[in-house]
Amino acid sequence: MQTGKFRGFEVAIHDPGIALLTFNQPERLNGMTHHMKRDLVETLLQAQMDDAIRVVVFTGSGRAFSAGDDITGRPMGDREARALVPDIPPGHNHPTGTYNGLRGLSQPLNVAVRNLDKLTIAAINGVAIQTGFSLALACDFRLASTEARMGSATLRFGLLPDEGGQFLLVQLMGVAKTMDFLMRKRIVSASEALELGLVHEVVPASELTNRTLDLARELACSSGRFTTLLR
Repeated sequence: MQTGKFRGFEVAIHDPGIALLTFNQPERLNGMTHHMKRDLVETLLQAQMDDAIRVVVFTGSGRAFSAGDDITGRPMGDREARALVPDIPPGHNHPTGTYNGLRGLSQPLNVAVRNLDKLTIAAINGVAIQTGFSLALACDFRLASTEARMGSATLRFGLLPDEGGQFLLVQLMGVAKTMDFLMRKRIVSASEALELGLVHEVVPASELTNRTLDLARELACSSGRFTTLLR
């Protein structure tokens, strides 16, 4: 699979077969654009088809994993970033435009994570809200820094939970706790997330990268066809 800088993230490969995807727009709290989401889907397709890749890791730079969608409309400033897929025109000029955007641009990212034959880890280094939170929930393993905070928060803006996050919450916590979590618009600390079963482990911020890569190496060394079938 391709490595380097792409729109909103960069890809590096670590032995044995670990693809590390780092969101690299800390000044935007790693907010996601539709360009970034489409490039991420393409990257996951490449990981799927690359037999050398066994584990995919997502993490952020700065104080956020991803604070959700970037709605500023400002272009990303990294001139070294490459586009993996061509641009498409905007589609919010009619009443169902937002719905079409969610269905065609946002939801496919989490579906791609869920459908991946490789194991996935979210290393939640900081704030994970809305889109960022849903992406973390879609992963097989979630490790959180002690500085992490996470939640859906969409009802705070008059929006419904999006991109499958509410479905994933029900899987992890059950209906009652999910209702409480969403209706009360909760944003929880890493320790609270651990108590709720939203993350597997909480580690000091300085240890998150090393602990995540240790887990990724453990999983990569045991990943095979039977692991895929079990997943």
